[in-house]
Amino acid sequence: MATRTGADSLRELQIPPDGVIIKADDLWKTYDMGEAIQVHALSGVSFDIDRGEYVAIMGPSGSGKSTLMNLLGCLDTPTRGNYWLNGHLVSELSDDELAYIRNKEIGFVFQTFNLLARASALHNVELPLIYSGMPARERLEKAEESLRKVDLAERMHHKPNELSGGQRQRVAIARALVNNPSIMLADEPTGNLDSATGEEIMGVFGRLHEAGHTILLVTHEHDIAAHAHRIIHVRDGRIERDERIG
Repeated sequence: MATRTGADSLRELQIPPDGVIIKADDLWKTYDMGEAIQVHALSGVSFDIDRGEYVAIMGPSGSGKSTLMNLLGCLDTPTRGNYWLNGHLVSELSDDELAYIRNKEIGFVFQTFNLLARASALHNVELPLIYSGMPARERLEKAEESLRKVDLAERMHHKPNELSGGQRQRVAIARALVNNPSIMLADEPTGNLDSATGEEIMGVFGRLHEAGHTILLVTHEHDIAAHAHRIIHVRDGRIERDERIG
């Protein structure tokens, strides 16, 4: 769990305003390699993301972008610093509390789709709602609605091996949407797709952003990052530059 200083404690009182969905405040991630050797994967990263923004995080291999994604996705905790997500100081939460936040607040989309091979598209999308204890009828209605949002209603009873790569990623996006999360966190979402299909998937993200969703995209590809309205460039564990585009 993160280590706190007196200055950190003061910052905890500064709750972000309602319009700020993500606040990263002096985030550090340090790995102890033994023999007094420490590696700083992140070194004092700070930024805010407003509700409804479409942001790409870019950086070369080893830049710290994957470490940052793990912190923002509540898959890990910082060594130092504060991280707020939708009003929750998640850098201070227990593992169980982080699991709850991940299910309730974050919709994940991964490069490898992460679908259950023996389950239909509908059942794959329904899974997060099962974990949250929602009644079966309501789960099905929400899963069907989510698949309609990604134009895949006619394939909802097909299994992943009966779908194209682009269709599988649409199922994954529908699953990420089904809980109506505060943010959608997409990690290299076109990495396993050809260029044309990748552009189709980015079109889906564009429509979701226009509908009001907050999207955070992690990529090393400039043409994919260009779909966002803001790009945060990470290098050597620090923010190299933060630019607004479009």
